[in-house]
Amino acid sequence: MSTALPARFWAQPVPGLVRDLGTAASGLGAEEAARRLRIHGRNSVADTPRRHLAMRLLRRLAEPLVAILLVAALVSGLTGDWPGFAIILAIVTFSVVMDVVQEHRAEVAAGKLRDSVALRAMVRRDGQVRPLPVEELVPGDVVELAAGSLVPADGVVLESHGAQAQEALLTGEPYPVPKRPGPSDGAGPAEAFDALFAGTALVAGTAAMLVVATGHATQLGGIATALSARRPPTAFERGLHGLGLLILRLTAFLVLFVLLAHLVFHRPTLESFLFAVALAVGLTPELLPMVTTVTLSRGALRMAAKRVVVKRLAAIHDLGAMDVLCTDKTGTLTEARIALADATAPDGAASARVLQLAALNAGLASGARTTLDDAILAAAPPDAMQGWSLLAEAPFGFERRRSSVLCRSEGGQRLLVVKGAPEAVLAACISAEGPDGVPRPLDQASRAALLARAEARGAEGLRLLGVAWRAVPDGEAPGEAALGPEAERDLVLAGFCAFLDPPKQSAGAAVARLAAAGVRVKVVSGDAAPVVLHLVQTLGLPARGLLTGEEVARLDAPALAARVGRVDLFARLSPDQKRRVILALKARGHTVGFIGDGINDAPAIHAADAGISVEGATEVARAAADLILLAPDLGVLADGVVEGRRTYTNVMKYVRMGTSSNFGNMLSMAVASLALPFLPLLPAQILLNNLLYDLSEIGIPFDAVDPADLARPHGWDMAAVLRFTLVMGPLSSLFDLAIFGLLLAAPPLGFRRHAGAVPHRLVRGEHGDADPGDLPDPQCRPGLAQGAAASRAGGDLARCPGPGARPGAGAARPGPGLRTAPGCPARCHRRPGPGLSGAGGIPQGRGAAG
Repeated sequence: MSTALPARFWAQPVPGLVRDLGTAASGLGAEEAARRLRIHGRNSVADTPRRHLAMRLLRRLAEPLVAILLVAALVSGLTGDWPGFAIILAIVTFSVVMDVVQEHRAEVAAGKLRDSVALRAMVRRDGQVRPLPVEELVPGDVVELAAGSLVPADGVVLESHGAQAQEALLTGEPYPVPKRPGPSDGAGPAEAFDALFAGTALVAGTAAMLVVATGHATQLGGIATALSARRPPTAFERGLHGLGLLILRLTAFLVLFVLLAHLVFHRPTLESFLFAVALAVGLTPELLPMVTTVTLSRGALRMAAKRVVVKRLAAIHDLGAMDVLCTDKTGTLTEARIALADATAPDGAASARVLQLAALNAGLASGARTTLDDAILAAAPPDAMQGWSLLAEAPFGFERRRSSVLCRSEGGQRLLVVKGAPEAVLAACISAEGPDGVPRPLDQASRAALLARAEARGAEGLRLLGVAWRAVPDGEAPGEAALGPEAERDLVLAGFCAFLDPPKQSAGAAVARLAAAGVRVKVVSGDAAPVVLHLVQTLGLPARGLLTGEEVARLDAPALAARVGRVDLFARLSPDQKRRVILALKARGHTVGFIGDGINDAPAIHAADAGISVEGATEVARAAADLILLAPDLGVLADGVVEGRRTYTNVMKYVRMGTSSNFGNMLSMAVASLALPFLPLLPAQILLNNLLYDLSEIGIPFDAVDPADLARPHGWDMAAVLRFTLVMGPLSSLFDLAIFGLLLAAPPLGFRRHAGAVPHRLVRGEHGDADPGDLPDPQCRPGLAQGAAASRAGGDLARCPGPGARPGAGAARPGPGLRTAPGCPARCHRRPGPGLSGAGGIPQGRGAAG
């Protein structure tokens, strides 16, 4: 048995497939089937092993911004700032957990596909037909299907009796597709009239199918594989990654600058390293995940009020940044239902008689009704079948491509009513009704004109059925018997019924709104090119160029990326080709949204920056989507775009303010550390300062947005953020350095170095030269007065205990040449004055000698 079957298996003759698969029309034996099951595995589309939780976490922790935040938490802990450690760690944990949960959604979406295939199938095994679990099917099995059956695997039709399949989940085609033995020369599944695919359903007739592919080798399995694969980075994720790299570059610059400068000035190595690390951590916008989440949550609430459910918060940003929207045709630009467009006589005039005859055929037949039958009965008058009864019928057959009913009226009139493909019905007609209702003979010219008119309407996106009739004499056919093909002769053409999926009236205005907002709309559909072109013309959509699935299949990834920018219409695309179009647009730098409602749309929804579905979509499409529209209307999506841009603008406000202010503050500290004989701030104080500044920005999510920011899509422009940071950061540092210079140059306000103090520690007066009357403790006043006098006499005043008092932990020992001031209790010196910091809390009076 050959295991390498061609991808277009439907184009192969059945005898060759039977030979390659090592089987027969009677099916496989149980032993051989068990052997093949061990080789090919179970027929399941959702059994991909799930990624280990630890691997997911490690991948998230490797992101630059997350890694920086973890370092910030570590430094906070090492410096004793446990509240800061807890806050940063909680923020990182929340962010990582949210990402892991979002990835889990992809696996859930793939798992939903289990419900899209049958649970049991009737299989020919050992010459008998028996029900078996579909997971036990193998290539070479022969499966029998009836109306209402779900197709359990991919295969070719061996036998067909009026079989019609609903393949909308794979092709997007809303009409049932007739199935008959082949081979077919179709380029894709949509044109393969002899193939059946897993997950589709037989809606009429019966068929026997030779299983060619099972599990992940099926078309549906390819969708499941695409859904379970790691999602390409979205615009928001790419922006965060770029921000992390920017902060890493600024961090590396500051760390190297501080370390090298301190080493040149012979500062203590360990102390310089800790200070450099604290500066690096100080550059990190610790509250970015929290501010971002709050901003996105605020946007989600606004969008919920506009009937958009947000499943992934970051998708709000991606929706605002979107500059290309790809949309499926069915359910978004159309109503996703089959409706009767008109019923016309052979001359093109509207005809109520044609509709009544079509209703007799659709309503009296005993078989399962198709969507076209339902559309006819919905449009027909309620009394269209009143007084008529069924005598016999001939169900739809592929050879005839038409169906017939023999009915009788209450008055005894016997009428044969036939409907089917226009060319098949015309082939059985000898005349056509004129404008006066009188039949007129058909010649070759009139027959060709009628066929040309039918083809022209088909090119407009309409589906046509021909309707014909003839009176049947009482003795011609038995009252209760099946009709034979010979009964469909000498017919009179009554006219045609035309069907369409009605376009949404609001679609044109919504597309115009999106275009005005800078979003280009592209139609990516599984329908035929004429249907897509007619819809675009009907809605008046601006569109250029068209690519079919056959053309896309011939293009590699770079060639497709070069073409998609100049093409707005894509027709007859398979699910994987839709995904390829999305990835090609992203490769060109676009932020792409995709809206669809079928299983065939799920891979493209999964690959888009903003995956969108609608409330009435299939469960698989909704599981793969980031946003759900409660109203399947592009106008609702246009409102969501505005909210997304509002959210993006507020997020970028924090990014610009946080990055530039942090860089300016840390640059000030770095430069000041070189000019001062002590560290301006301790690592813990740097982190606290950074955290307090970030807390002042938590109101940004509620900030108003300028109309100009809502007019066009925006992306994460790291070059612009860097320019803003490099301008505003050093500019704020100039003010800091000016204050430092003022403090150093003005002795009454400045910092003075104590001769006996520990180097690189902040030394600041506790009481200074204040008047003794300003001191809080009266016992301190005599000591200060004596110290002041001693200072004026040329001595230095050190902190000292009063007579008989034991010095406290914060007291300093007098340095060389220092004189103590008697009468000052030690407790005065354990209350640090404003701004006191440094090891041992060593203060110095402003009157002390430097």
